[in-house]
Amino acid sequence: MNRKQEVPGRPRDPAADGSRAAGGHGSETAMSAIKRTRILIVEDEPAMVAGLRDNFEYEGYEVISAHDGTAGLERALTDYPDLVVLDVMMPRMSGLDVCKQLKAKRPSLPVIMLTARGQEIDKVVGLELGADDYVTKPFSVRELMARVKAVLRRVSPPSRAPVVYRFNDFEVNTHNHEVRRAGKIIEFSSKEFALLAYFISHPGETLSRDRLLDAVWGFENYPNTRTVDTHIVHLRQKLEVNPEEPRIILTVHGSGYKFVG
Repeated sequence: MNRKQEVPGRPRDPAADGSRAAGGHGSETAMSAIKRTRILIVEDEPAMVAGLRDNFEYEGYEVISAHDGTAGLERALTDYPDLVVLDVMMPRMSGLDVCKQLKAKRPSLPVIMLTARGQEIDKVVGLELGADDYVTKPFSVRELMARVKAVLRRVSPPSRAPVVYRFNDFEVNTHNHEVRRAGKIIEFSSKEFALLAYFISHPGETLSRDRLLDAVWGFENYPNTRTVDTHIVHLRQKLEVNPEEPRIILTVHGSGYKFVG
């Protein structure tokens, strides 16, 4: 089986090239002053890395890379990427092990796994370990870019949510993905935080499980509505004085859940 795939060079758009040329050096200087989203590619095939780098940079992302799992984990923890594209089959440390350790140390950092065709178990295990999405090889660059943008949208603070939201003795910072209780940081996984942030951006609304799935997970086939219930249980364990008698995230029987914090 051909595990690796050549990634085509970036698409050329004459109109875009023309507008870039017309903008001159002043436009490039202005763009360089804006902090770019940093993507970490953890992939051991140089041609794949080069192709992905070319396409990501063409889309305006900053790109860093690592060629084995151990180096990838180190760069993810020290270079503060905004998203990690992680191959499952890696030397020194598998992508699944990298994902597991990374999510234990930086649970809010989004990860997209690259899996070989037919390796369904890798997809399931990766998602259970905290991966935010997966792409099956061979894949199109357009598909990967779409999934990267979708994941970044999901983990970014919702536009209606304040940067800092306070309720009871909690403080939720949607900019740096921190939750504090009486000043002490409470650890949340990326999905737990995204779910809480979505609740905060829709206070008092009854949100169905399907709506929460679409907003937070965005998967077509995985997970299912039971996953929402499981994450609600986890949120209540961290937020409620008595999780068995919730007063912050309420169950609306037959409809979904409501945040009243």
